Amino acid sequence: MQRRHLLAGTAALAARPMFAQAAIGGASKTLVFVPTTNPPSFDPVWNPAQATRTLGLMIYETLYTRDMALNPHPHMLDGHLIEDDGKRWTMTLRVGQTFHDGTPVLARDCVASIRRWMVRDPIGTYVNGRLDALEAADDRTIVWRLKKSFPFLAAMLAKTQPTCAMMPERLAADPYKQAAECVGSGPFRWVANEFVSGSRAVMAKFDRYVPRQEKVEYGWGGYHVKVDRVEWRIIPDAATAAGALATGEVDWVENPLPDLLPMLRKAPGVTVGRLDTHGVFPVLRPNFIVGPTANPVVRRAMLAAINQTDEMTAVMGDDREGWRAPVGFFVPGTESANDSGMEVTRNRPGPDAIKKMLKEGGYDGERIVFMHPTDPSAYDAMCLVAEGAFRTVGLNIDVQTTDWGTVTQRRASKEALDKGGWSVFPSGFPSVDYGNPVLGGGLRTNGKDAWVGWPENERIETLRDAWINSTDPMEQKRLSEQIQIECFAFVPYIPLGQYIPAGAWRSNVTGQLRGPAPVFWNVEKA
Repeated sequence: MQRRHLLAGTAALAARPMFAQAAIGGASKTLVFVPTTNPPSFDPVWNPAQATRTLGLMIYETLYTRDMALNPHPHMLDGHLIEDDGKRWTMTLRVGQTFHDGTPVLARDCVASIRRWMVRDPIGTYVNGRLDALEAADDRTIVWRLKKSFPFLAAMLAKTQPTCAMMPERLAADPYKQAAECVGSGPFRWVANEFVSGSRAVMAKFDRYVPRQEKVEYGWGGYHVKVDRVEWRIIPDAATAAGALATGEVDWVENPLPDLLPMLRKAPGVTVGRLDTHGVFPVLRPNFIVGPTANPVVRRAMLAAINQTDEMTAVMGDDREGWRAPVGFFVPGTESANDSGMEVTRNRPGPDAIKKMLKEGGYDGERIVFMHPTDPSAYDAMCLVAEGAFRTVGLNIDVQTTDWGTVTQRRASKEALDKGGWSVFPSGFPSVDYGNPVLGGGLRTNGKDAWVGWPENERIETLRDAWINSTDPMEQKRLSEQIQIECFAFVPYIPLGQYIPAGAWRSNVTGQLRGPAPVFWNVEKA
């Protein structure tokens, strides 16, 4: 197992400025935030990357959001009415909502935004198949008419990756183009003239935003903005980011490298803690239509080669409380988590047995293109461990290092490996969506309509449909077990564990809300 250490020189970094103070801080009500990685887009429907999701939560809003128990609540809505045995939903928008371009939020904007999202999100495409009509009855009323009831509709519209973000109809008209402008109705607005890709993104308080009246609880309740601006600073080097936090030149580092946390805990004026309540479900996603990974035996061999404890130790270091392993195809502690098939991860076969499996399965040393992003650091660490494990069992791994933004673009390619295609890449699913078969996009196996990789498995889809249609918890438990057994045979993704990273911020920054992603409402800077 390999692990990168960036401790050398950290004390010196903490003792001297990384940047000119005036270039970063500015006004006292400016909060400077260092995200884990550069957001590859400002459109959270077009690109579901974690950084884009976090950025999107500031700028865009959703019809529903979730509380700490992950129950959906109306957010842009006053409420909804469910009729016709669950097949008709009537949703009513709150009064007085305004987009950042000054136009009112209307039902037709929301309908266009939903339709755009539905063709890009795996659960959205599923519901689209049950949809009879989706229309704006008037300026404030959205009407769904379903061919078959779907009780998870509110939960679906509350998910945040990819986010069902509401934007003006003119920007949501084409689902196959990235939004031309960054215009939402959220508590922060995008400051386009200060954006420098790979360096800085700026969001300012939206003065016309009207929060809900309920007491705030993560995403549910009043989004009260207490700073004038939030500046995102892209600092790829983890030690540099930690040093800037220690000297007070930035206010908040999303996920410092675990090796640097001891230094930050000792730094005057710095607080280290966990705001994330659910963490990340990291996986490797194979390509199911191109190259050796289209062979299920190769995928099963890759899964068997992975030691999840090694993976999570590489990501989280000595922070044992911050990770779990082994993990199946559902996140531990959730309604669908179960032990069926887990012997594959708990009692892994040795290298010789896996080599024999590969030989009998027809693998003859063909090249496997592994897209290895070096940012964020967690992906870098888990890739290093996986690559070593794969080589040990005889897989011919062609490592192609790059940045995460390039991975998010290249993974859409269906070309052959010698024409720029790929075999496998890492991803971090939001753990909140992998507690049952409904919201987890990686579990969809509907071929060309599935998420990148395009797996096709009729049995998983049939079991998933049965789970969604069932109202019996015991039947759902049995179906979850069958889904996991089939997943261990088919391998729609390779689980690497679950981790909940720590964050760090200046002690004069208060009010952060705990939840599945960092949010910037309710945050104060003294």
